[in-house]
This record gives sequence, C-alpha cells and structure tokens, in this order.
Amino acid sequence: MSTRNCQGMDSVIKPLDTIPEDKKVRVQRTQSTFDPFEKPNNQVKRVHSENNACINFKTSSTGKESPKIRRHSSPSSPTSPKFGKADSYEKLEKLGEGSYATVYKGKSKVNGKLVALKVIRLQEEEGTPFTAIREASLLKGLKHANIVLLHDIIHTKETLTLVFEFVHTDLCQYMDKHPGGLHPENVKLFLFQLLRGLSYIHQRYILHRDLKPQNLLISDTGELKLADFGLARAKSVPSHTYSNEVVTLWYRPPDVLLGSTEYSTCLDMWGVGCIFVEMMQGVAAFPGMKDIQDQLERIFLVLGTPNEDSWPGVHSLPHFKPDRFTQYSPKNLRQAWNKLSYVNHAEDLASKLLQCFPKNRLSAQAALSHEYFSDLPPRLWELTDMSSIFSVPNVRLQPEVGESMKVFGKNNIYGKGLSNIKH
Repeated sequence: MSTRNCQGMDSVIKPLDTIPEDKKVRVQRTQSTFDPFEKPNNQVKRVHSENNACINFKTSSTGKESPKIRRHSSPSSPTSPKFGKADSYEKLEKLGEGSYATVYKGKSKVNGKLVALKVIRLQEEEGTPFTAIREASLLKGLKHANIVLLHDIIHTKETLTLVFEFVHTDLCQYMDKHPGGLHPENVKLFLFQLLRGLSYIHQRYILHRDLKPQNLLISDTGELKLADFGLARAKSVPSHTYSNEVVTLWYRPPDVLLGSTEYSTCLDMWGVGCIFVEMMQGVAAFPGMKDIQDQLERIFLVLGTPNEDSWPGVHSLPHFKPDRFTQYSPKNLRQAWNKLSYVNHAEDLASKLLQCFPKNRLSAQAALSHEYFSDLPPRLWELTDMSSIFSVPNVRLQPEVGESMKVFGKNNIYGKGLSNIKH
C-alpha cells in the first residue's frame, strides 16, 4: 500500500514561474474579513448544484463574443446553428437559480444533444463575475471522464453562458433518493472516480476547494463527474495566502476552520473523507448545526482535540484557543460510523483521509492505491484520462436497495445492523 501523503504531493507542485504559459491561471486574491466563529447564514441547508443542468436561453447576439473552446465548421448555410451562438441552444426547462447564475436544461441545435447551460448575469458596473472567469479558464484545459465537460462559451453584453454536457443528477440527490447508505460496491466505484478526477487536477496544480455531494454529478450510467470550479485555484509554491472562506461548512477541514490560509491538495482530501463516510453511513460525517465552533466540536469528538504533539503548529493558527474546546480523546471511526466496519479496509482508508493534521492526509494518487480498492479489476488503473471506468468489463453499478436493506439475512455483511438514517 502506498504511503505517500499530501506532503509528498506538494513536493511535486512547481512554482507558477515554471509552469508553461498555457497552464497558468491568473486569479485575484481578496482580503477576507471572515469571522469563523460567527454564525453563518444558510450554511446548514444543503442546496443542490447549479451545474447539474443547463440552459438554452434567447438573448441578443449583438454583444461581443469570447473565443470559443471548440469551433466546428459547418458545410451548411451561414444561418445554420453554430457553436458560440446563443440561438444555437433551445431552452427546455429551468433547473435552478443561484445568486449570480441560472441553470437550465437545454438542447443543442448543432448536434441535437442535451446540454446544461449556466447563464451568468453580467452587471454593467461590476462586469463578469470573477468566479465565472475562473471556472471557465480552468475548465477549458481539463479533459477527463470524471470532470464535467465544458462544450461552449457564449458571451453577450447581458450574459455569460457556460454550456456543459448534461448530467442527470448529483450525488446529493442520489443519496437522498437512496437513504440509509449506498450499496457498498457503488460507494467504491463512486469514490474511485472521485479520486481519479482529483488526481488529474492535482497533478495540474489545481485545487477544487469546494468538494461536496452537490458538486459531484452522476450520469445515468453511474459516471461521477467533478463540477462547479468557481472556487478552484491554481496552486503555486511557495504558498500564497488564500481565503479561508472556502468549502461548504460540513466538508471544510479543521485547519481552514481554524483560520489557516495556507493549504494545498490536502484541503480537497478532507472533503473526500467526509463524502466517503456519508456515502457509506447515509448521513453527513460532521453536520454542524450552529456555527464553526459547533463544527469543530463535532470533528474533535471523533478525531480527538488536537495539540502540538498530534498536530504540530496548531497553536499558531489564528482561531485555535485551547480553552474554547472540550478535550476529547480520538476514537476508532467505526464507533462513530459503524458501517465502515462492514467493508474490508474502509475504516483504514477513511482514517487516512480524515486526519486533522493536513500533511498526514493521503493524496488522491496514494488513495487510489489503497487496499480498499484491491478487489477492483487491474485495468481500471490503466485507463486513459477520457476513458470511463464502465468501459472495463464487469464494472457496473449495483441496484440500490435503500430501505429494503434491513430485510437482508444475517449472513449478508452489508445488511447487518443497518439503520435507515435520512439526511
């Protein structure tokens, strides 16, 4: 089993000066006024991803249009549908609305395929939202089976539209539909795909920074795709100072909760551990209900309250006040989440991801080599970036049994002691 951790991953990350020009992503840093112990607004309620559908909208095509990701020449007349044009997409239905974007399900008039369009409203005074620029810039260069594919960009005076492949649902909706924990074999395949996608972006010096079930899209064939790169960042060494206002509260690592602004790929790996537990157990690993203080208490209750021995440097973090936290001893993860004990090596993998000390967390590449995945076909590790894991014979999702799991016989290792816990 590989033991390479996030420290090992950081060691191969190069300074931006050594990254080829076409791989650089220039981003703007902002000074955070975030008070981690203030009660957050709307933090606890889970909102489904804006990216799991898209749009076709009709708007003026008089605005200046941005360079296209892919330009397809058409042998037909000049009036035939083309990529990069707003009228090349037919709006079917509205799927969601956020603070700065509306998402629609649509249909391409170019090839007849369903698309997901994220329509970002432009303010004349403020211009294009920075998160949209960042998301488009990063996704243009990412081509992987487990990362949502950006087909097209449409820029007019009023809107910026990102045209994505259409993906039917997300992991949050999938888990809501199948409460009580997912089929263990499906958990393994979803987790393997998540790690594949993360390993790909981490090797390209990109951090996602907002891993949560709502941002993991699930196709009708079971393919998992990383989405919503609005908070993603290019990583350079030496470390820059980043905002600690990243990652939805439930999936935010303790170092960021305590005010750390210097982090790397380890940030994403904490989210992987939380999502792994949630898929297995059927309930969020650390569902903070009040504020960041409450969120940290939930983490320390299971993993133990940190000190300088278990977490070198913790006392130097801005918001670590030892007298604010109850002193807990670390527990075996199966004491908190019993279903981890039902599958070989699941508890060990979860424990190597859910490490309070960031540098102790497994990297995505190391996690792919963990014994938990040892019963999967070897060909999965030989796939090209754009190849689906479901192209390998006998790799397929199992039917979810949801509430009926409790009727399994005593000899079924997955049925023993399962409870139907809803989110």
